[in-house]
Amino acid sequence: MVPTPRDPAAPLWLVQLLRGSSVPVPWGRALRAVLALAVPLAVAFPAERPEYGVLVSVGALPAVLADRGGSYRQRAFRLGSSSLAATFGFAVGLLTKDAPLVSAGVVVLVAMLSVLVSSVGDTVSIAGLMMLVFTVLGAGQYLVGVGIPAILGSFLVGIAWSLVVGLAGWAVRGTSPERAAVAQVFVELSVLLSVRDADTARAARHQLTIAMNSAYDQLLSARARLPRRDAAYRRLLTLLSEATPLVEAAVAMVNSGRRAPRPVIDHLMHVAAAVLGGTRLPERPPVEEGPSSSVADGALYAGLARLGHGDERAPRPPASPRVWLREQLAGLTADRATWLGVARLALCMAIAEALSLVMPLGHAHWIPLTVALVLKPELGSVFGRAVLRGIGTVGGVGLGALVLLAYPHGWVLAALAAMFAAGVAIGKAFNYGILSACITPLIIIQMDVQNLGEPSLLVERLTHTLLGCAVVLVFGYWLWPGARHRHPGPAAADAIDAVCRYVDIGLRNVGPDADRVERRRARRRAYRALANLRAALAHVLVEPSPAGRRAIELWSVTVGLERVSDAVTEVCVSADHGGARPTEVEIGRLTAAIAELAAAVRQGREPERTPLPEARDGTALAALNQQVDAVLDTLRGAHT
Repeated sequence: MVPTPRDPAAPLWLVQLLRGSSVPVPWGRALRAVLALAVPLAVAFPAERPEYGVLVSVGALPAVLADRGGSYRQRAFRLGSSSLAATFGFAVGLLTKDAPLVSAGVVVLVAMLSVLVSSVGDTVSIAGLMMLVFTVLGAGQYLVGVGIPAILGSFLVGIAWSLVVGLAGWAVRGTSPERAAVAQVFVELSVLLSVRDADTARAARHQLTIAMNSAYDQLLSARARLPRRDAAYRRLLTLLSEATPLVEAAVAMVNSGRRAPRPVIDHLMHVAAAVLGGTRLPERPPVEEGPSSSVADGALYAGLARLGHGDERAPRPPASPRVWLREQLAGLTADRATWLGVARLALCMAIAEALSLVMPLGHAHWIPLTVALVLKPELGSVFGRAVLRGIGTVGGVGLGALVLLAYPHGWVLAALAAMFAAGVAIGKAFNYGILSACITPLIIIQMDVQNLGEPSLLVERLTHTLLGCAVVLVFGYWLWPGARHRHPGPAAADAIDAVCRYVDIGLRNVGPDADRVERRRARRRAYRALANLRAALAHVLVEPSPAGRRAIELWSVTVGLERVSDAVTEVCVSADHGGARPTEVEIGRLTAAIAELAAAVRQGREPERTPLPEARDGTALAALNQQVDAVLDTLRGAHT
């Protein structure tokens, strides 16, 4: 959880900046990173050709940096596009490295292109970053005694080796990532049903939303690339759709303060194990419904009975490559924000390249390299990444000092590279500072193998990285117009609009003849919008600026909106099973109040008083009124 404004120990932005992500340790990615980056060194040193081993290891680096797990098809597209872009950038950098002014101009142009293509999507954004980073690395390549053809050839061997490592399990574990994603939904569902207090329930429901979004993203992406050959994915997608009534019932049950019986919780864990192993689903355990059973209990048991007995989805029609390409190009936008991002990165890269040309220390390509790694706005807060990059590099230089003092060779150096490679994969998931602390000594091993034993190398690395961070902080953040005054209000208002649509669509589609598909789509959109808003606010919370303080206020509003969405789900489940159905007047008053909340957030003002529906105490609608009123009071309190 994000700390509240009452935390006294340290500034909130610093606490949030140093806080790591609460995610499981990505052991699989760490193992792939070790194999991709350390094995070439372990093979090259006994053969007494370390320069080729490090070049192969550098060629494997794009796939390691781009690897975020997921399905094999997603991974293949992400790793393949990043590796291709990195190869292009590395070749361009190599071919221009002997003409410093030309090289500097090329780096700036590549930087501008990397920002322009970022609007297409996350995968293309990562590929653009790899293209820029490896253009800089290619321009700074200085291994003695190795010609350009040998350098490029070794780099391509590293690319091929990293793709083999990253995708080797595809042949024997084709649908394993998708099965794991669906199984995780049932695991998180069982966790939600077993919690007792409200704070833990909110965190569990948030994790369930993340699991549902991830499973849908992976399955729909896989089906889009496998028309008429996707039977396994259709079955998983059908099972995921059948889990939706369970999710609604679980949210309603927890929101009303009830816990599911232990046999139900155990059954969901058995379902998760069956999905993960690809075996038959277990039969629903016998559950006795007594006088104390609630409407949510009945909805949960009915959902369990339907699990695994639904109609399988029809095959998707084949999509032509031309249609797919048109869809991707449609995402390529060049609005004002994009051009501002292009101008900011171009300015900072030009300053970094100028500094690298006049710096008395050698190997000054780390200045533009640092700017390239930090100044990618879609990757998070520029301020936060610059500070963490500086802190991480100081720690990384300390680790590098130990490497240089030990002056390792052969297997020892390969073992150290393996340790730092695992740290890169783990740090990428937990904290950017950890990533920076591990990648600094790793690149020292990769790029400076011929200079190990020279302490001046550490001084250069530290000086150049801190200079790059200073360029970003001064010209890309402090002096850049609007960088310190980002307003998170519009993103929050868009999420409130999604919740408002869920209130409207969800409360209208109740009863035996309701359009539950449309209602469930609106619910998923609302929860996804709130999850995206959490991520956007987390980026701004790390900044000691008015935008960071505004994000603190909106974080509380976000928590309240999640409670509102849970309360809507409880009303829907209750109405589906004989409870009172909201009237048009009640729905209109609720949506008007939430629409006023969105308008107030957009305009930065206190929301006006709006009448809420009258409801009998103890009913689901009364609980919904209470949650909406609490959100309005939260925003009013922020303006007092």
